[in-house]
Amino acid sequence: MHTLSKPRTKTILASCLLCLTLLAGGFHASHAQSEEDLALLDRSAKAFSSVVKKAGPAVVHVGVEKETTARGMGQFPSDLFNDPFFERFFGPQFRHPRTNPKQDKRTFKQEAAGSGFIIASDGYILTNNHVVEEASKITVRLADQREFPAKVVGTDPQSDVAIIKIDGKNLPVLPLGNSDTLEVGEWVIAIGSPFELNQTVTVGVVSAKGRNRMGITDYENFIQTDAAINPGNSGGPLLNIHGEAVGMNTAIFSRSGGYMGIGFAIPINMAKSIEQQLRKSGKVTRGWLGILIQDVNEEMAKSFGGKQGGGALISDVTDGSPAHKNGLQQGDIITAINGEPVTDVADLRNKIAMTPPNTELRLRILRDGQEKELTVTVGEQPADMASVAKKMGGSTLSELGLSLQDLTKEVAEQFGYSSNQGVLIADVEQGSAAAELGLQAGMLIEEVNRTRVRTLKELQQALKKSSNANQVLLRIRSGEHSQYVVLQTK
Repeated sequence: MHTLSKPRTKTILASCLLCLTLLAGGFHASHAQSEEDLALLDRSAKAFSSVVKKAGPAVVHVGVEKETTARGMGQFPSDLFNDPFFERFFGPQFRHPRTNPKQDKRTFKQEAAGSGFIIASDGYILTNNHVVEEASKITVRLADQREFPAKVVGTDPQSDVAIIKIDGKNLPVLPLGNSDTLEVGEWVIAIGSPFELNQTVTVGVVSAKGRNRMGITDYENFIQTDAAINPGNSGGPLLNIHGEAVGMNTAIFSRSGGYMGIGFAIPINMAKSIEQQLRKSGKVTRGWLGILIQDVNEEMAKSFGGKQGGGALISDVTDGSPAHKNGLQQGDIITAINGEPVTDVADLRNKIAMTPPNTELRLRILRDGQEKELTVTVGEQPADMASVAKKMGGSTLSELGLSLQDLTKEVAEQFGYSSNQGVLIADVEQGSAAAELGLQAGMLIEEVNRTRVRTLKELQQALKKSSNANQVLLRIRSGEHSQYVVLQTK
């Protein structure tokens, strides 16, 4: 058996003592780091809690009663869930099966709820239009359980913003932030009444900005968040870490009717602009140029002399409109407004709509491959946009979800058609009758009600001769194939 000599034994013992000392030091360092991390987490938790304590009292529950006519068996309104109010969150798959249409119609009281937040100490409350739309009675319940009857001051269905008012004094007010400075990845907090669970708080981040074409409202520029939002959160605030409202929760993407990690909020800057107009005059006045526009991909940009996609192509200009008076032409591509880039059609529509009438704007355009700058004076959007759209021709079928344009030589070459072969479908609205039939941008309309059409003017004339205003028969071409489709108004 081997034994250790004394000198070597002392060396080994010294090494062991050194190791133990190092381990102890590492343990203390690790323990100190853990304490520091826990302290950081504790400060973060208390920061969220502090925001909620300050903001919570200004967040309200909005209860509404609506009268609905339905057919049903016994006392239950079987068509109750066919109401668009429910479809906003649950989708068309939530519709109740139809019952016998010959059954007597009955009027029922339909109760629903949403959220809102107080923006003035004398009782002005910001919420969603779809929460209070067609409500016969509105009751607001504060965080301290006090209840007040409310009246509608003004609504804007195109943006889904509404202002309601209760009679109160010295009410808690939620400060409004600046949604333009909000960054993707920032912490946000949602407060509302999902499923009637008042003062529910959820936390997440800004997942994306500028979401549009969701088919929720006419003017969309949504903040996307993964903070849990459910039915009943509508109209409630989306807060930043400073306790300021940077958005108003409006809708969710869901296949089940509940939270799936994607919620949408109206940017507070858009809501503020609309709220101020509603409080002042009870209506919203929007800017207008009088043009039909479409998105520009890279191939289309090259066809018009550009180098890259982006911007908005003018496919038609209304006679006598602000655009016409200020020199904008069919085929121009608008790439910037006052030096700020225009990304796509939705971006341009929002920027023009939010511009007060009579405001001068500097537009950078691409015309025949050359960049130019034009100064235009924005007009006021007509109250009856549907009639204006019909006069423009390009939106003759807008109520069915179609935006149309004449087939220019350049566009015909891009899509592989011949000039004057038909009328081009420039855009199809999501969720529209046209979209449900599978119509897509780039397809061609060659016949309207069995009448050959090659231009928007011919299409308009063919529609005027129609004996049935509720449906139109179209022959659609896609590449080498064509088919007939019937579009019906709902």
